[in-house]
Amino acid sequence: MARPTARELLAALLDDGSYQSWDAEPLDVRPDPAYAADLVAAREKTGLDESVITGRGLLRGRPVAVVAGEFGFLGGSIGVAAAERLVSAVERATAERLPFLAAPASGGTRMQEGTVAFLQMIKIATAVAAHKAAALPYVVYLRHPTTGGVLASWGSLGHLTLAEPGALIGFLGPRVYEALHGTPFPQGAQTAENLHAHGLIDLVIAPTSLAATLDRALATLTSPGDSHSSSPGDLHNGSHSGSPGGSHGGGEGRPQRATGSFSEASAWESVLATRRPDRPGAHHLLHNTATDVLQLGSTHGEIILALARFGPTPCVFLGQERTSRAIGPAAVRLARRGIRLAADLRLPLVTVIDTPGAELSRAAEEGGLAHEIAQCLTELVTLPSPTVSLLLGQGAGGAALAVLPADRVLATQHGWLAPLPLEGASAIVHRTPDRAADLADAQRIQATDLVEAGLVDTVIPEHGDATTEPAAFCHRAAQAIQEGLAQLGAMDPATRMHQRWHRYRTIGLHQRIAPDDSR
Repeated sequence: MARPTARELLAALLDDGSYQSWDAEPLDVRPDPAYAADLVAAREKTGLDESVITGRGLLRGRPVAVVAGEFGFLGGSIGVAAAERLVSAVERATAERLPFLAAPASGGTRMQEGTVAFLQMIKIATAVAAHKAAALPYVVYLRHPTTGGVLASWGSLGHLTLAEPGALIGFLGPRVYEALHGTPFPQGAQTAENLHAHGLIDLVIAPTSLAATLDRALATLTSPGDSHSSSPGDLHNGSHSGSPGGSHGGGEGRPQRATGSFSEASAWESVLATRRPDRPGAHHLLHNTATDVLQLGSTHGEIILALARFGPTPCVFLGQERTSRAIGPAAVRLARRGIRLAADLRLPLVTVIDTPGAELSRAAEEGGLAHEIAQCLTELVTLPSPTVSLLLGQGAGGAALAVLPADRVLATQHGWLAPLPLEGASAIVHRTPDRAADLADAQRIQATDLVEAGLVDTVIPEHGDATTEPAAFCHRAAQAIQEGLAQLGAMDPATRMHQRWHRYRTIGLHQRIAPDDSR
């Protein structure tokens, strides 16, 4: 089946001659030679300079802002440059009070840029949340294919979610699933029609009928009286004013970055250390260092939800418990309950990340795992309460990202964050899961890399690794949590929220891909 390109879709969707591009020259990520050659080939193949195009136009006479993904450009993958273009378009649409129509076609995160590309999903989701907070429509048209971090962020946040007939739509691409499990993904599970039948997609619409459908939808979603709605600045109490190379904002309350020296360990050695079954996890940390612990819900699931105190400060504790089980839709819904609890009680939230990844199954896809992750991510980023997160061990994929962004981000020395389970990422990049160790180094997943990327504030040392000193290790982690909560409690809330927003808006912009990296 011939499917429209990004340009063809917008030409069919918008009134003749009304489209105005918003695209500036893409950011220079200083790619290594192999990646640079990939970019040149993609530009020659598609005639585009990046994987998304943005702008404004008229849809049946109504002004709208648009973004369309081009799968022919490196699989429609999203890296730093594509994310900056997309976020700038969302922000401009919000400022101009335009409905926003998003039409992704993407395999997800751009693997050539590693973890820093994965983190762009936070800032995209934050921009979409600000747009929606301004009472402006955000409508998504999922095209073939839409998978990975794109589906688990801006692809699942629409007021309305439409999809192209026969489109492959899923949290994890079939090739990754087969590489990890040795069997094909269940046939028919990741189709637009199946997800529509399970209530995850509102309508399945052919591109030729899309304009008429959107015209009817926007007639209801927009109204002449919407100008009284809250402004986008209400979400983050400020606007993006920093340059791509700027700081995280004002220095009030900011912790000192970790500066101590750590024993040398490769990324793969850190991965193996966090996979040890005797490594202390969230349960051990909570019950051996916190006080007044009241655990809520199941005590045997993948998520621990509790009320507790670290030092004098009460908080809601939300921890991923290190088990062999992956995170499924029910676990993410419990995490969202914890975020709502912190908001309702006006308590700080502490999250602990330690997961081998999200559940890969037909039930998870049909249960809306990508939607739950996207909602969890935006609810956490916009939570008014002070937030501290701790990357305790494994940080694989969207399940880790969903509870990671916070006012203060801590990481253990061997903690790591990657766009996918590393064997799955290896299957995408190298067509085999056997080069996971090589990819771990290339993708800059380690705690010290995350400090350089602007994500992590403090690295908690491990003397050898945590299994050799579990009690002392947990107490160091708890002390870092306690100090983070105290710093945040002393800050002006508006300043704190502005710094949070500014941090995730600019993440990855001050550190580009180094030209001598081996990707």
